[in-house]
Amino acid sequence: MKTIRLLLAIALFIPFAACSAQTEKKDANAASSDKIEAFYFHFTARCMTCKTVEAQAKLDIETLYPELVKQGKILFSSVNLDDASSKEIAEKLQISGQTLLLVKGNQKINITNEGFMYAVHQPEKFKAIIKEKIDGLL
Repeated sequence: MKTIRLLLAIALFIPFAACSAQTEKKDANAASSDKIEAFYFHFTARCMTCKTVEAQAKLDIETLYPELVKQGKILFSSVNLDDASSKEIAEKLQISGQTLLLVKGNQKINITNEGFMYAVHQPEKFKAIIKEKIDGLL
């Protein structure tokens, strides 16, 4: 019985062990730009929370800024870090793990922690954080 409980506990913990946040870093070499890019960096194997953070961030951006998204002034990209094609952008932005990042020129705002704290259980709070951070970049 103890073995079953231990295996169950391990099975429940493993999907969340991969969900690690990156800290905010500045890239002085990034080109200045008028557009804001939201990147959700992830791996192929993802938990429900990881998928929810991506979906909620994308939905919030499209809902809050429909005209800017339509004009291409705000972009959302999902980037699989397991794909070889993502290596260049990950290196440029200094990303090595799951990260939700807002980028405008050389400004980078990491909202990964907020995403994992609020996207599932307090999506309105997460939406307010996204709005505050993007409004600061406009």
